[in-house]
Amino acid sequence: MNIKVCVGSSCHLKGSYDVIEAFKEILKKYDVEDLVELQASFCLGYCAQGVTVKLDGLAQPVVEKLGNDELFLHSFNKDNIEEIFVKDIYPLINLN
Repeated sequence: MNIKVCVGSSCHLKGSYDVIEAFKEILKKYDVEDLVELQASFCLGYCAQGVTVKLDGLAQPVVEKLGNDELFLHSFNKDNIEEIFVKDIYPLINLN
């Protein structure tokens, strides 16, 4: 799975660097560094919705469950990232 954090102008101003740093810590904490590739991405096109994260490279069971091969999540910040990770991302990693 790839986690791509938007670093476009709007997301940068809303704290995308902090989100990337927090993701590094969370991936290590949950011992999924070998299962997830963390990347920065230029504008993902959701500028009004806060720091946006795109998940792609999803395993086939995840794609079948979602009905799509990518997922966009919005409004990340350094204070809510672990909560969103545990609720929305970690279960998808476990489906691999």
